[in-house]
Amino acid sequence: MSLQRQDRPERHGRTAWKLGLVALAAFGFGWALVPLYDVMCSITGFADKANLTKASQIALHPDDKRVVTVEFLGDLPTVGSWDFHPVVHSMQVHPGRLYEAQFFAHNLTGHDTYGQAVPDIAPSKAAFYFHKTECFCFTPQHFTNGEERAMPVRFIVDPALPSYVDRITLAYTFYDTQAPSAKR
Repeated sequence: MSLQRQDRPERHGRTAWKLGLVALAAFGFGWALVPLYDVMCSITGFADKANLTKASQIALHPDDKRVVTVEFLGDLPTVGSWDFHPVVHSMQVHPGRLYEAQFFAHNLTGHDTYGQAVPDIAPSKAAFYFHKTECFCFTPQHFTNGEERAMPVRFIVDPALPSYVDRITLAYTFYDTQAPSAKR
């Protein structure tokens, strides 16, 4: 028994050391999330501050000779809790000009809730050239029971979009979600 009691402090020390390493690794991971998020945004083009600045410069040089069709799609992961769809299904746009499209959402959940739109752009190569300057997808949207509204997305198609791309699809999946952590 005396051997077991002598081993315990040594085992406790090893356990404390391991827990300290886990805490340090968790802190390091939390600290790295912001730069990792910035890298992810720069790769995908979503919510990238540099893209917003670039979009304002693009608007100074529109290409009025070229027309690109932008299609809009709205989808729900489940049926019955929301009505969500684009107000118009497509637009003819000139690259370099600022445009606005609207999506309609109606809360049919039976209670106050939040909705979050997750965007997708096709073809995927066009995502780099599609710049949203304002979008309901940037933050969760609060809806009261039965509330309905049109929500805008403002965008610019970069004139540098490859010439073989003449059609872009902007699709949103609209999820019923929890309140944002800052509002809890």
